[in-house]
Amino acid sequence: MDKRLDFRFWELDFFRGVAIVMMVIYHLLFDLSYFGDYSIYVHSGFWRHFAQTTAAIFMLLVGISLTLSASKAQILGIDKSLFNHFLKRGLKIFLLGMAITLVTYYLIGRGFIVFGILHFIGLAIILAYPFLKLRNVNIFIGFIFILIGLYLQSTSFNLPELFWVGLTSKNFYTLDYFPLFPWFGIVLIGIFLGNSLYPEHRRRIDLPDLSGSLWTRPFNALGRRSLLIYLIHQPAMIIFLSLAGIIHFP
Repeated sequence: MDKRLDFRFWELDFFRGVAIVMMVIYHLLFDLSYFGDYSIYVHSGFWRHFAQTTAAIFMLLVGISLTLSASKAQILGIDKSLFNHFLKRGLKIFLLGMAITLVTYYLIGRGFIVFGILHFIGLAIILAYPFLKLRNVNIFIGFIFILIGLYLQSTSFNLPELFWVGLTSKNFYTLDYFPLFPWFGIVLIGIFLGNSLYPEHRRRIDLPDLSGSLWTRPFNALGRRSLLIYLIHQPAMIIFLSLAGIIHFP
């Protein structure tokens, strides 16, 4: 096997692990605010920006990972089946998002998650396929998506069937929402970064191998299990906080 495929890029696992820790911190504060009697303003100010930064890190890493999958498939000579791989992966993650939709609908009712981060990532993986060939142009397309998304956020539309794009009405309310505009723009910028920093599955910038370092190892371990942690961390926290009497889950 090509030596370029013999290792993981530890820094990507590290940043994914950092984002996981940030996500858990934010969701802990959210649970205390939503289910408990704690005045923590998670939807405005610092914590809102904290949550958006966390999500942006995940989206950038999605884009970078897609370029690595594409370059790996090209090296192995299986690039013709790459779309099928993206389609299966995207559908799997999207269906996990739909499972969260059902669970939140029955458990919390109003505000249940209709198009959260897993719905978005699943769709983004599929939609990103044709953009991989555009390489550096993606940074410009990405910023266009972001600018359109910012405009849509300031405008109300009576097109409920297009909520996943970013067209929402004034009464639209959900606890977790990642529409195509602007978030797909972040993924496209990630594709640009992946092509720039990891061409042909090689790290362009030399970095020391810190994968075994005492301070990077925990984050790397979290980063390699990001999907599993995402799925279980909220139920685990809610159960623990409820049993401890810190929050009152319905």
